[in-house]
Amino acid sequence: MFDIKARGSSVGREIIGGLTTFMAMSYILFVQPAVLAKAGMDEGGVFMATCISSAAACILMGLLANYPIALAPGMGQNFFFVFTLCGVGAAAGAFSLTWQEALALTVISGLLFLLLSTIGLRSHVLNAIPDALKSGIAAGIGMFIAMIGFQWGNLLKPHPVTLLSVADMSGNYLALLTLAGLGVTLLLMAFNVRGAILLGILITTAAAWAAGRLWDIETVQVVALVGVPEGLGTTAGGFAAGLGSLGGKFFSKHWIDVIGFAFILLFMDLFDTVGTLVGVSKRAGLVRSGRLPRAERALASDAAGTVMGGVLGTSTVTSYIESITGVQAGARTGLAAVVAGICLLVALLFQPLVRMVGGGIAMGTDAVTGDPILRYPMIAPALIVVGAMMIRAIRDIAWDDITESLPAFLTMVTMPFTYSISAGIAIGFISYAFGKLVTGRVRQCPMIVYVFAVLWVLRYAFLAP
Repeated sequence: MFDIKARGSSVGREIIGGLTTFMAMSYILFVQPAVLAKAGMDEGGVFMATCISSAAACILMGLLANYPIALAPGMGQNFFFVFTLCGVGAAAGAFSLTWQEALALTVISGLLFLLLSTIGLRSHVLNAIPDALKSGIAAGIGMFIAMIGFQWGNLLKPHPVTLLSVADMSGNYLALLTLAGLGVTLLLMAFNVRGAILLGILITTAAAWAAGRLWDIETVQVVALVGVPEGLGTTAGGFAAGLGSLGGKFFSKHWIDVIGFAFILLFMDLFDTVGTLVGVSKRAGLVRSGRLPRAERALASDAAGTVMGGVLGTSTVTSYIESITGVQAGARTGLAAVVAGICLLVALLFQPLVRMVGGGIAMGTDAVTGDPILRYPMIAPALIVVGAMMIRAIRDIAWDDITESLPAFLTMVTMPFTYSISAGIAIGFISYAFGKLVTGRVRQCPMIVYVFAVLWVLRYAFLAP
């Protein structure tokens, strides 16, 4: 079924490769519930939806495409879901969706992706986005994720003039935990330890528990490590409730926002999937005469994962570049992806551990709402490390061409400055189209970039931010 011998592998290598990939990517099981909970979603439901949809997508990838690629909700897409689609942290009155509507839009984008994969048009959509903007978007999302990591790790504090400044370290045990976790993760990654990010999360959690016992402070409460999973009923099917209200917003003055959000979701999934597919396949030696056999099947598996994730209650499911760690461990076939999928199903039993890590640590209450102010020093180091990994995309930018470099730069700095991924993409499209237009290089800018540049200009000119 998997052509294991023909690809120079063995069953043992595939199992080890699948386990290695799972270790490398499993940090998302801790991060995803904590992130989507900010939009009002139930953490238990998000965790179960993440495990089940990711496992199904992995198994589909292994059986249909026979690639050693694992899938799970993408870092970047989950932050776009919460902070842009649902408007968490946005100014009062800003356009935003409910989490049910955001799930509905996720399902729609997944169906569009599945359609493009089936009829073979995905390459045209992907190639319509200039490489400079792709790099700027990836780097900008990395900077945005890292900034959230600094805040969640209590390394930053509000400032009346600069908005943010470095937090006081004296007595700031949450920041010290974050820095310790970051140091441990850096050390593990420097020595190429498998599952370094996951181990960093677990070691930081253990340190937080020990600190609480040592200094008599409330940090991590250990109740149980395993248990019967629960909560799926609170998120599964939520997209159906959001479809009607999303349609109402589409047929209003905010139709530009709905179209723009759907396009961004589709583009981000396409970009991540194709980039991962090419990168992992090259490393595994699966490219044949410059082509990827069964590429459309792989893309369809990815799209199906997104649809299942949206239906069950999680953000866009996409292919994980961490699959390269499994390839380095010997994986060459889809059996490794199936093994990773089985591991994701087994992870369902560890919901109490995930709740313990992602539940956060209270540091007082909000003076306005009265809600507890939560920080996440166990997760923050992972966000900072992932942000650093994503910013490597800037090396592909043509820095000597100002019509390429400036739009990329504006894209990546606007995201963290405005707390909005869509704002960064909008300014990138507008500046890229403008630069090519005024320099007489009109044909170097794809038509779809001109179209969305005009739409975003109209959106910011006539609609409230």
